[in-house]
Amino acid sequence: MYRIRFHARGGQGIKTASRILGTAFFLEGYEVQDSPRYGAERRGAPIFAYVRASKKIINERGIINKPDLVIVTDDSLLLLPIAGVLLGVTERTVLLIATDETTEVWKKRLNLQGLVLSISTQAAVESHAGLPLLGVACVGAAAQLAGAISKSALEEAIHEQLQPLGKVIVEESLAAAMAAYDQMEPYARCTTEREDPSADSYESPHWIDLPFEDARTSAPYIHAAATTFNVKTGVWRTMRPVIDLKQCNRCALCHIYCPDGVISLDAKGYPQIDYQHCKGCLICLLQCPTHAIDAIPEHGQEGEIS
Repeated sequence: MYRIRFHARGGQGIKTASRILGTAFFLEGYEVQDSPRYGAERRGAPIFAYVRASKKIINERGIINKPDLVIVTDDSLLLLPIAGVLLGVTERTVLLIATDETTEVWKKRLNLQGLVLSISTQAAVESHAGLPLLGVACVGAAAQLAGAISKSALEEAIHEQLQPLGKVIVEESLAAAMAAYDQMEPYARCTTEREDPSADSYESPHWIDLPFEDARTSAPYIHAAATTFNVKTGVWRTMRPVIDLKQCNRCALCHIYCPDGVISLDAKGYPQIDYQHCKGCLICLLQCPTHAIDAIPEHGQEGEIS
């Protein structure tokens, strides 16, 4: 069975990418599972997607803990423990990263023994309609790495999943996917199927009986105060708002309109941003009448989150 895990940020098209890859496997005669995993996160938050493909019935469910191929569309996730990119990665796992760094840099930085490959983020950033193309480019690369998906099946899968978005999106997505497919030709079939674990070593889970209780007893209840502050949502951010205090007229509109209340005012009325919890929605930038707020890429700013 092929076990493929995607890591991306919300808004990078990874949900659609996993669906395209799953469809391509299906068109080649495989049994397939493809499932994204995310909750209430917004654009920029680390999210996951899983694809399983096998010629046999798939009995596995849930998280892929031992992947054959890991695809990362945002290399900043590799530095975030919360993203869990390296969970279950072994020397036989292939790691594909969308990055402008060299593979040697990442292999040394992550201390990995397995194969590390890269696809340039500049090759397929977004379409003319503003939609991300990195996800579909990574699908093209994954199809070649698995060695089980032909160009015709990949093309049909892209048409099937993206047709509602229009002809231009389909054509640009096809171009990005096929370019990545050709780029990975020297590494074709380097991702191999892992055998299913033997049932001989299977241990049945412990069974616990939970009696039904009155709702006042069994309903979830948070006893601690201010738990929201423990969730550092600043890691969701891809663009960082920066305030030029010399240009700020202290109108406080950024403070008023911030949906998460992470912009406070100091004693002189100047806004201060809590970067540990700022999600990078940039509503403050849109509301600022003096254009005192600029947005810079978060990449390379990790040391300044707090």
